[in-house]
Amino acid sequence: MKLSVSNSVRRRATGAALAALVLGGGAVGCTKGAKEESPELTPAAAVAKAAKKTEDITSLHYRMKGKAPGEGNVSGEASMSMKPLAMSMKITAEDQATDGPVEIRLVGKAMYIGGGAKVAKEMDGKSWMKFDMSALGADKELNTNQLGGGQADKNPATDSTFLTGSKDLKKVGTETVDGVKTTHYKGTVPLDEFRKSLKGQDKATREKREKALDQYTKMGIDSLTMDMWIDGDDHTKQFRMRGTADKGPLDLTITFLDYNKPVTVTAPPAKDTFDLAEMMKGVQQQG
Repeated sequence: MKLSVSNSVRRRATGAALAALVLGGGAVGCTKGAKEESPELTPAAAVAKAAKKTEDITSLHYRMKGKAPGEGNVSGEASMSMKPLAMSMKITAEDQATDGPVEIRLVGKAMYIGGGAKVAKEMDGKSWMKFDMSALGADKELNTNQLGGGQADKNPATDSTFLTGSKDLKKVGTETVDGVKTTHYKGTVPLDEFRKSLKGQDKATREKREKALDQYTKMGIDSLTMDMWIDGDDHTKQFRMRGTADKGPLDLTITFLDYNKPVTVTAPPAKDTFDLAEMMKGVQQQG
């Protein structure tokens, strides 16, 4: 089998990886039938309570739709386990001519991207591409800096806590989202100011939130407009974030279907997988 992969396939893989990391941002989901959020809570208290509950998340199942910088309109669905880290996501780039959704799996320290029949034609019939991060020298943590995508090992619920940094936070009203009664909150978050406010947090919390912030500042986003729909159990049922990045607008809505349920993700069959570790090593050495 040939060792090289065409530029078009490489761009597709990189774009899919980046979209997966961006779309991973969000908050904790909720179950149907939750009671309406207590009216006694102030907007700040309600959002802080929901942010606190993110610390207990072990897994998420969610769907997303919106616009990702550099990718255009995207939609998809994902399941993710935090410990051990594992993720299965299917993304459709609606503005690009593809042969269907791109599937991304994270298993251990490897990322697998399934591009369908179109990609298989360019990889000797192999329908999956494997990025082995350990082989690329990232043996301490899973990251995709080599692919231009930033880190993939963060808890996606962390992004929801940004709204606690809003100075103009307000209650919009009560709304039903996916059959669940919720209270809608909205606010803007200057990321530099939010980063400064983290100095009072404990070390573990501060590091998680700073890591999540880095993803957005590297994209060129300096402020986010955020919406959060919180149910009666103080969980976030739906989450939206908007901002302007160097490569275009970010506008994603994430709806959570369930959380803290078992997530099992398996690696694709080796016979269907093209391992890109050697190719990426060559790219790094040439660079």
